[in-house]
Amino acid sequence: MSEPLESKITRVIVKAASKDWEEIAHTDVVIVGAGPAGMTAAKYLAQQGFKVVVFERRLCFGGGIGGGGMLFHRIVVDGRALPILKDFGIRVLEEIDGLYVLDPVEFMAKLAVGAIEAGAKIVHGVYVEDVIFRENPLRIAGVAIQWNAVQLSGLHVDPLFVYSRAVVDATGHDAEVVRVVARKLPELKLVVPGERSAYAEQGESIIVEKTGEVVPGLYVAGMAVAAVYGIPRMGPIFSGMLLSGKRVAELIARNLSK
Repeated sequence: MSEPLESKITRVIVKAASKDWEEIAHTDVVIVGAGPAGMTAAKYLAQQGFKVVVFERRLCFGGGIGGGGMLFHRIVVDGRALPILKDFGIRVLEEIDGLYVLDPVEFMAKLAVGAIEAGAKIVHGVYVEDVIFRENPLRIAGVAIQWNAVQLSGLHVDPLFVYSRAVVDATGHDAEVVRVVARKLPELKLVVPGERSAYAEQGESIIVEKTGEVVPGLYVAGMAVAAVYGIPRMGPIFSGMLLSGKRVAELIARNLSK
């Protein structure tokens, strides 16, 4: 008797997924958060040959992109982001008063496609609950992960681990990974003041400037930078997010190539 289709479906999915997780368990870069900064960083790092995995707690990608500005289905960038848009094949719909208008659906879809086609892996439904650390010298060496459904249910289930050479907190406004490190490794003396109120022009530039390594092995990009350094928020303009993602990729590539 031939194998029933139902059992074949289960066997093939579990076998293929298990093989995938064997590869994920030890990687070059873990990026936490599949928003604009995280996906931009993933593309540029994967293009340079680094093994990259992006963990996203939701079953989708895009971060704050999808809602546009207060559910008006448009977002904007300034001219600094145009070369990155070109790299991802993202179209500019029009230019108004020095701002370039984008379709948020195309924007997040093509960011994801760009990262995936470069060789990065994006895994949905995964929550990063803790980090791995090493001493002498103290550094962050990976993450402890759990299915987000387990975390939401309140069940106590031990996580699995992913070892990596670099971790990027691209979780957005809450800077979730940095907050865990600040709480659990007090010897690092990390303080997360949270983002300030809106001042778009200032926030757009400072976020890029402050993007980088917070403690050895742990980097911060995108709106997580605003939370860590008390930078103003800037709303539905995404130039700083893209530039932050590219900058963190450049910094990590340089550090891992030493």
